[in-house]
Amino acid sequence: MSGARPDQFAPIAVVTRSGIDESIHFGAAVCIGADGSIEHAVGDPTVWIYPRSATKPLQALAMVRAGLDLDPERLALVCSSHNGESIHQQTALSILAGCGLDESALKDTADHPMHAPSAREAIRAGVRPSPLQMGCSGKHSGMVATCVVNGWSVADYLDPGHPLQTAITSTVTDLCGEPLAIGIDGCGAPAHVVRLESLARAARAIATGAAGESGDRIFAAMSGHPHMGGGTDRDVTRIVSSLPGFFAKDGAEAVYAGASSDGRAAAVKISDGGGRSRVTVFLAALESLGFDVAALRHELAEQVCGHGMPVGGGRALGV
Repeated sequence: MSGARPDQFAPIAVVTRSGIDESIHFGAAVCIGADGSIEHAVGDPTVWIYPRSATKPLQALAMVRAGLDLDPERLALVCSSHNGESIHQQTALSILAGCGLDESALKDTADHPMHAPSAREAIRAGVRPSPLQMGCSGKHSGMVATCVVNGWSVADYLDPGHPLQTAITSTVTDLCGEPLAIGIDGCGAPAHVVRLESLARAARAIATGAAGESGDRIFAAMSGHPHMGGGTDRDVTRIVSSLPGFFAKDGAEAVYAGASSDGRAAAVKISDGGGRSRVTVFLAALESLGFDVAALRHELAEQVCGHGMPVGGGRALGV
């Protein structure tokens, strides 16, 4: 089966040490203007990608369309890759309690919190890795709750042929076109393959109202509750907190996508899947669309250290 090709990526970021360019990252980016046209692109915007967790707003949209009815704060957690801080775990438990279940219903991969202080606290307390602590437990809580609302079986909710997953695939198709493939994500849920441009346009549809009232609810939740979307010290939380009328979602393997209610949208993918430079490139993409990200570029600047001291950093190329 085909997928991303090397020729679809271009130099997109460089890392400098002591005034010398040391490493170059390749990737692709697409920037969509308020009128819906592509204003700028690096690499091939039609490249196939697994958006990974950047698909969560679409998965949550499918759940809301299927009858999931949560307040914005809890809905934001359903869309999140959260830190696993206490507030995130307790909110996931409240979603489960609302449908008469507990954490034993969750089928995502057991883990400790992504948030290092929370993970250390759990380890010191002798708490073993669990699905609740894992960053996808908000999404999985929403999936379980959606099954209960519809009378669907809970035990097999991750099966690609389950009514929940077919509803999600239908929503992905609605906003992105038919998935090019479906794999398995790190949390165990089906993972859809779409084109990079399609991911940006899906985010745009949610932000502008084109995805309907259910999409409006996703946008209000994610733009209004950025801490639920990530957590303490997370770049996605800082970005959404700093840009009114905007939402964003990060994904594993160096994917980022976001959109504004005025129609501007962007999506990026670093080809090697490494996390370095993804924030730098995403902010450059937003800046090319006219967003004021000067403070964010300073706050989230990549640093290269030598002997414990900053000696360089990263910058975007061509975005």
